[in-house]
Amino acid sequence: MTKFLHAMIRVTDPDATIAFFGLIGLSEVRRHESEAGRFTLIFLAAPGQAGVAEVELTYNWPPEDGSAEVYGIGRNFGHLAYQVDNIYETCARLQAAGHIIHRPPRDGHMAFVKSPDGISIELLQDGRLAPAEPWASMANTGVW
Repeated sequence: MTKFLHAMIRVTDPDATIAFFGLIGLSEVRRHESEAGRFTLIFLAAPGQAGVAEVELTYNWPPEDGSAEVYGIGRNFGHLAYQVDNIYETCARLQAAGHIIHRPPRDGHMAFVKSPDGISIELLQDGRLAPAEPWASMANTGVW
């Protein structure tokens, strides 16, 4: 079974973006900060939609010099995310149909592929699978 999880957008001012989405009825349902990765993920949802249909705001922290990342049209939209029952089977099916697995599921949990129109699709394993070949040894291909 496939389950829609969230759409991701990159933001330069998290507070302003949270306030904007608040005006249309969404509120923060959870947050994750990564000191090592220098980013913050903020998940928003309408009432009763947490865990069902969310918007992920990705804020990439500015470098030490304080310069902010600038996103061009389309670059601020990140990806659609879907939870799948078996990420290895799903990726094998996509690959057999001629699609490139841009970020293989080396960890048994996450992969990225692009739609025919170039939209990044994140696949997330429902739970975790042990790393398995050939996926565990595959390198990333291109960008996603």
